[in-house]
Amino acid sequence: MSEVVTGEAVVVEVRVAQLPSRALAFLIDWAVQWAVIILAVVLVAQASLVTDESLATGLLILFVVLVTVGYPVAFETITRGRSLGKLALGLRVVSDDGGPERFRQALFRGLAGFLEFWTFVGAPALITSLLNQRGKRLGDVFAGTTVIGERSPHQAPPPEMPPSLASWAATLELSGLSDDLANTARQYLSRWHDLSPRTRDEMGLRVAGRISAQVAPPPPPGVPPYAYLAAVLAERRRREEMRLARARSTPPPYGPQGYGPQGYGVPTPAPPREAGPPRGEAPTTSGGFVPPI
Repeated sequence: MSEVVTGEAVVVEVRVAQLPSRALAFLIDWAVQWAVIILAVVLVAQASLVTDESLATGLLILFVVLVTVGYPVAFETITRGRSLGKLALGLRVVSDDGGPERFRQALFRGLAGFLEFWTFVGAPALITSLLNQRGKRLGDVFAGTTVIGERSPHQAPPPEMPPSLASWAATLELSGLSDDLANTARQYLSRWHDLSPRTRDEMGLRVAGRISAQVAPPPPPGVPPYAYLAAVLAERRRREEMRLARARSTPPPYGPQGYGPQGYGVPTPAPPREAGPPRGEAPTTSGGFVPPI
C-alpha cells in the first residue's frame, strides 16, 4: 500500500500495482498492437498493388505511429487510465495526487512508452520500475502518474469469538490496544493456516505477548495464542459495532424538523427547574457536609 496526498490535502491510501501484473498487462496490450500492425501491413501491401509505393510507405508509417503511440493514449484518455491489458488485470493509471489521468499525462506516457518499449525493448522501463519506490517507469516519472490496482485482495473473514473465552473477553480493558498492533494480530490470524507449525507458534507467542502488555486482564491458563488473539479482536470488533449502533440510534438534540418537538420553527421548551434552597444558602449533602457558598 502507498499513500497519496490530494489537492485538498487529504491522504488517500492506494495499492500500487506490482511489476508482474504491470508486465502481464503490457504483454496483452503488446499482442493487440502487433495484431493491428500485422493487419495494417497486409492491407497496405494489398493497397500498394494499385497505388504509388511512396504513398503505401507513408500509410504504413502512419499506421505504426497510430498503433504504438495512439493506442495507449486514446484508450487511457477515454477510459480514464485503463488500456485493454490494464482493464483485464484490474489496473488503472492515476495522477500522483490520486486524481484521474489527463490527456496530457496520457500523451507523455505514450511518447515515453514508444522509446521505452519499441525502441529499447523495455529495458529503461524495467530498470526504472525496479529502482522507483512506487514501481514507476520513465513515462510515469515524466507524466506524474502512478499505476494502481483497483481489485482489492481477498479479505479473510474476521476472527470469531471462542465460546469458552466470551465471558472473560467481556471484562477486557482494550483502551490501550493500538490500531497498528490490532492490524498485526489480524494479519497473523488471516495467514495462520498458511504458516508452518514452528513459524505459527513463534509468531503467535510474539504477537500475543505484545498484545497482553496492552490488554488486561491476562487470559486464563492454557489458552493458545490463536484463541487469545481471536478473542481480543472479536471483543474489540463487538464493542466497536455497539458504539456505532448507539451513535446511529441516538436521537438528535432537537425535534425531527431540526427545531422543537412541537413542529417546525417551534423551539424546544426548557426543562423545568427543580426547587432548590433559598438564594444565598448552600445545599446540604446527605452526609451532613455543607460546601462553601
